[in-house]
Amino acid sequence: MKKKQPGLISLAEASKGFETLRARGAYRELADGAAPTLKELTEAIHFSLGDGRIWLNDQRVVLMQSKVLGRLRQEIIDAFGIESAKALFMRVGYMQGVRDAELIQTRFPTKDLTHALAAGPRVHTLEGFVKVTTKHFEYDLEKGTYFGEFDWHDSSEAGEHIAAYGLAAEPVCWMQTGYPSGYSSFLFGRPIIFREVACAGMGADHCTVIGQNAEAWGADAPEREYLGLEWKAPRSRSARPKSQRTEPDVATTTAEASQGGVVGVSAALLRTRHMLERVADTDATVLFIGESGVGKELFSNQLHLMSPRANGPFVPINCAAIPDNLVESELFGVEKGAFTGATASRAGYFERASSGTLFLDEIASLTYSAQGKVLRAVQERKIERVGGSRTIPVDVRVVAASNVDLASEVRAGRFRQDLYFRLCVFPIVIPPLRERRDDIPLLTEHFLKLFRARHRRDVTGFTRRAIDALLAYDFPGNIRELQNLVERGVVYANEGGQIDIQHLFTGFERTPALGMHLTDEGRIEAEMVGPSAIQTPTAPVPTAMRSPQELKAMELSLYESALQEAGGNVSAAARKLGVTRASLEYRLKRHGLI
Repeated sequence: MKKKQPGLISLAEASKGFETLRARGAYRELADGAAPTLKELTEAIHFSLGDGRIWLNDQRVVLMQSKVLGRLRQEIIDAFGIESAKALFMRVGYMQGVRDAELIQTRFPTKDLTHALAAGPRVHTLEGFVKVTTKHFEYDLEKGTYFGEFDWHDSSEAGEHIAAYGLAAEPVCWMQTGYPSGYSSFLFGRPIIFREVACAGMGADHCTVIGQNAEAWGADAPEREYLGLEWKAPRSRSARPKSQRTEPDVATTTAEASQGGVVGVSAALLRTRHMLERVADTDATVLFIGESGVGKELFSNQLHLMSPRANGPFVPINCAAIPDNLVESELFGVEKGAFTGATASRAGYFERASSGTLFLDEIASLTYSAQGKVLRAVQERKIERVGGSRTIPVDVRVVAASNVDLASEVRAGRFRQDLYFRLCVFPIVIPPLRERRDDIPLLTEHFLKLFRARHRRDVTGFTRRAIDALLAYDFPGNIRELQNLVERGVVYANEGGQIDIQHLFTGFERTPALGMHLTDEGRIEAEMVGPSAIQTPTAPVPTAMRSPQELKAMELSLYESALQEAGGNVSAAARKLGVTRASLEYRLKRHGLI
């Protein structure tokens, strides 16, 4: 029996997140305008024009002209042939569908499977590849069956194929066919294969696709191999030796996050990780350069764990925290009798780190004389204790870090040039958080799990506005500041509720920049996502000058107003307030409103 490709499809956890799955469902059961509506989905798009990023909920997306994608498609067809191109684009579409299914799970966690499956065509349409019309779908979880039929109008993929090759003899919307396969398979929990039965690329008025559970297609289903349900040979990245992998996948990164490793998948972070991997198995001196709070000690510890010295000690020291008159004794130790009352010799940090790694943070703060002794210790691997005359060999790898430009410090005469060149054998620049915003969703999830367990708080997650604000914020304090904001949110948010803007930004931080969103007409307009955004009728206003009684009255008024506008419908009121139904119901019961 052939095995499925593990790196492409993850169905074991596919139905997780839907707490109340019905065993059966069909499209005809949904009311007109059933949530999530297209308007609600457009609210998931966030334009951060100042730094060149577009977000679909917590996932970064890019705008690309259809003709550019068509040219790429043509190049791949001409270079590798139709079958290879078909398999490649179908897998790309499949992964896009999986990511959008994760978006629906994250953003609309209270929706059942029928609503979630119905949202797929709307997201697909929203992304501009094709206009999808749902004709019918139905499923039975107990029997493991699914059937769906959809019409596609104005397929960009079919149009680009005709422009390059003319009318085709077989369906050509490969990426678009992979999309519903990935979306439905992830949500349904079993492989679903979609196939085009009519294609505009063949001259039809529009495309029509049919999807059903994989086994229903029988043995003649090449899509199984295209999508990685079956492989004739292992081709996944995870099957390659570790030394040949160029970047981590999200699953690996998330696993590392839970163990306290380096978290992130942004291009800026991947460059840093690559440099870390290149130097880890050597004894070269490494200099980490980066702003305060970017995680220099974490990277240093990661370097130690990846090195042959991993079984030795990792000894971090903040040079700025040592008084000037104690620097040398702390670094190199004290010989017996060196000071009045010293009855025993004491080892310094260099000796304690023997056979391991010594991390010298904020090394620019060392006195000029201490810099000279550090230089000698690094070059000769020998030290002299304060008050002693004998040299002591030390087998230690020195890793240094600085949040100031050491080259400028050298020019100003505050840092020794010879030590600078000795430390700067392999410099690694750690990017600030504002240059790796792609990692913010991963980091917030990591810190949320950490502080939820530490403070024993049952916080369900972040509201859309909170995520938008975090993505727009500059983070002058970098990772450390994000960590503090998430911890504050966990402590401040209501039990069983979500973390909102007012739980994160208390007024001491700089207001996040203006965000951009789509209007109902499809135009981009500015929207304040910072603390001032909560000064609206749809969110409580946290003000230290108001009494608890005033705040409670405002909260009650807010809930009553939302319920009245929603005609008493709790779910509709929750959507209006931007919270989950369970959270709103808990608060309404607490205040005796229901």
